[in-house]
Amino acid sequence: MEPARGEPRESGGDEALLGELEALVQDVVRASSWWERHGVDCAILALSLLALPAGFLCLRSENLLVLALGITILGVCHYTLTVKGSHLATHGALTESKRWSKIWALFFVEVCTAFPAEYAKYGHVKMHHGYTNVLGMGDSSTWRLPCLNRYVYMFLAPLLIPIITPLVTMERLRHVELRAALRTLGLILLGLYSHYWLLLNVSGFKSPGSALACMLITRSLLAHPYLHVNIFQHIGLPMFSQDKKPRRIHMMSLGVLNLPRLPVLDWAFGHSIISCHVEHHLFPRLSDNMCLKVKPVVSQFLHEKQLPYNEDSYLARFWLFLSRYEELMVQAPPITELVGLQ
Repeated sequence: MEPARGEPRESGGDEALLGELEALVQDVVRASSWWERHGVDCAILALSLLALPAGFLCLRSENLLVLALGITILGVCHYTLTVKGSHLATHGALTESKRWSKIWALFFVEVCTAFPAEYAKYGHVKMHHGYTNVLGMGDSSTWRLPCLNRYVYMFLAPLLIPIITPLVTMERLRHVELRAALRTLGLILLGLYSHYWLLLNVSGFKSPGSALACMLITRSLLAHPYLHVNIFQHIGLPMFSQDKKPRRIHMMSLGVLNLPRLPVLDWAFGHSIISCHVEHHLFPRLSDNMCLKVKPVVSQFLHEKQLPYNEDSYLARFWLFLSRYEELMVQAPPITELVGLQ
């Protein structure tokens, strides 16, 4: 329930306001069972792992429909493990145990996602959550590629995410100590080679090229919504300077947006990334299921206190970014100043 490490401390009325909301949310958490707090999300991740053999076996078929089913199963399971699993593990939301949290982070982030767990925690938990929409720190600027036009970025660039991720990882590993770099590299190679080996020996692919092509297809199946969601929920909302950022409750209510519930994305990405992103930023250690459970409490509280509670549809955000791409993704964002709140 505590704020993400590195976040500024509250003061005065804002601290009391956040404390009041935390008390309401804690009441809901205390009244919830282990199944609600952790079990539902662990079950979704377990089902995704158990569905993998069916996906690999479907790829043995010469029937196009069965083949498409296999690709869909593997693609959805891949994103469930790499996005939902990595996100929850990075926040320590899968278990109360610190030791198991670290183990799950290594499995989901490094083995499944091919990215260093420590960099994921630093970049996402400490910077993005600690300084949400603060320019130069947690402003989602890593998702900006001004060299690309709107159509290339929105439609073609997502397909390169499975290729870019390992390349970024190799660049990051140059800056860590040798022992940690070797561990991370070993776990990443284990994940990539396991996928490749299963395609050759279980799915029956005859050539390395066809197996690698299938890896690319399954790992980019939901790449478009993955990239879109990451820009839709922060970019285009108020941005703050480092020396004049608002208090935490105002920062999160102003700078975060919820999308409506979308069944496939809810399953593969998790509620905390899709429809409960505001709740997640306020209480980052809550699981996806608990974010969904406290959503009515948080939304009612923010509305009663006349604080923003941003919501918009996927299609509305998509057309907004497509029509205002230069302003949102190329030009430097304007700084929002809130008198009396910085």
